[in-house]
This record gives sequence, C-alpha cells and structure tokens, in this order.
Amino acid sequence: MSSSVLYDAPGPKALVRNRIYSVVGSLLILALIGYAVLQLAERGHFAPEMWNIFNNAGVRANIRDGILSTLQVFVVAAVLSLVLGVGLAVARLSDHRAVSAVATGFIELFRAVPLLITIYAMWVLFLTYKENLGFIGESSAYWALVIGLTVYNACVQAEVLRAGVNAVPKGQVEAAYALGLRKSQVMTMLLIPQAVRSMMPTIISQLVVTLKDTSLGYIITYAELLYAARTMANNIIVNDDNPYVPVVIVVGAIYVAMCLALSSVATWIEKRGRRAKTGITPAAAGEPLEAPGVLETAAGPVGPQAPGGPEGTEGPADKQN
Repeated sequence: MSSSVLYDAPGPKALVRNRIYSVVGSLLILALIGYAVLQLAERGHFAPEMWNIFNNAGVRANIRDGILSTLQVFVVAAVLSLVLGVGLAVARLSDHRAVSAVATGFIELFRAVPLLITIYAMWVLFLTYKENLGFIGESSAYWALVIGLTVYNACVQAEVLRAGVNAVPKGQVEAAYALGLRKSQVMTMLLIPQAVRSMMPTIISQLVVTLKDTSLGYIITYAELLYAARTMANNIIVNDDNPYVPVVIVVGAIYVAMCLALSSVATWIEKRGRRAKTGITPAAAGEPLEAPGVLETAAGPVGPQAPGGPEGTEGPADKQN
C-alpha cells in the first residue's frame, strides 16, 4: 500500500465508506438537479415557445456578434498579457534591485486588486478623459476591458513563467555562463524556452480564465456575449415571461464549448511537446582511419617497431642475415 506525505492511504473499510459517500452524494446532486428541472418545467421555461426564439434571425445575429466581440477582446488581451507577462517575469528576476522591486510591486498590486475593480476604474478613467484620448476614448468600454484583463493576467503569467525559470536546473545556467554567454543570452536562449515549454499547460489554463473573465464586460456595458444575452432576455417576452432560462442555458453552453476548445489546444500542445525529439543523437562509431602509431615513453618507444629495431640494436631481420 502506497503512502503519501499529505495524507494516509485509506484502508479497505475507508475505501468502502468513501465509495458509499460518493454514491450518496451523487444521488443527492442528481435529485436536486431533477427537482430544479421539474420546478422550471412547471413554470413553463421549457415550453417550445421559449426555445423557438433561437429560430429568429435577429436573436442568432445578436449571439453571433456577442461571440465575435468576446473573441476579439480575448485574443488582444491574451497576446498582450503574454508579452507583458514575459517582461514582468524577466524584470522580477533581474539582478538590479530597483527593477526587481518595481516589477514585484506591480505584480503584487494587480494580483491583489479584484479584476472587476481594475476594469471599472479603467472605464471611469477613459470616460473622464474621453476627449483627450482619441480612438481609446471612442471605445472606452472595449479598451477598459482589454487593459484590465491584460494587466491582471500578465501578473499571473509572470509568476507562472518565473516558477518555470526557477525550475530549470542550476547546472545548465552555470554551464551556459562557463561557455561565455551573457545573461541576456542565457535568459532568451536557455531559461525562457524551457520555462514556456514546462509551464505550457498552466499558461493555457490561465488563458481559459482570461476567456471566461471577458464576461465581466457586461458591467461596463461592453457588448460581449453575456451582455448580448442579458439584453435579449430582458427585451423578449414569451408567454408573458422573459426567456431567461433558455438564454442562460444556450449562452452557458457556448462558453463551455469555447473553453473546452481552448483546453483541447493545450492538451494537443502538451502531447506534441512530449513527442518532440530533443537532445543530440550520438554518431555511430566508425573504423579508424589509420593504424595507431608508436606511443613514445620515457623508456623508449612502445608498440610496433621498424624492421631494423631501435637504434643501436639488431632487429629480427638483421639476425636472420
């Protein structure tokens, strides 16, 4: 029986008890879900008329526009957060105390502040100075959401990359410095590539969080998917009621599908990285180009001798003559 540092391995009775608890808990959860479904059905939320709204071209267009707006914010924020995250990780690992202190303070500040507050503060700031910000002021909600997501997720990505860099064996770094590489070369050629590869699943997982956090845009009236869904549910009346339940189910399924697609990309990248061939393949041994020569020693030559033998002595051929 294997043991763990964190907990003791359960015995036979504990295993049976845990299985009973799991079955009972699962049955209770299923019962609660069934009860909720029955209550919603009695109130007419699963009536065909409620779901018929998705056959309307306008409803489908609103959902499509919401998905495109969500993906647009996600792509921009994901790219910017990765770039800024690498810069913050390198700055925090810097030997200059001032640079490291500034990067550490920035990371700890925006990791501690709730993301919603950051987004809302950026939105208020852009609205206040809208006339002086040009194109940013015209799309204040969009840029507030993008910058808020970028700053928060860049701080998280920076810590992920820093953990990956610290996980690289110290011997590789010492060997790189012994070869005469500068610190910038060691960071860009040795540490960052290995950190990105080892922490890729965590990086993709944080990108999934970034995708889900785009739903916070509805607070600042940005027309992303959740805002579009709420607007539709508030404006459509079916059987004297708003179709909140069908809209929530459909939009939730869309979010789940997008997150699963991004997670599948992470799984594919991880498997591809495991299959990648790394290292140097040793060359096959070949035949020696020429016969080994005489090994010179202090006592004289050792090995095959010339026909005449060493100087001053007779060789086998001389004795025969």
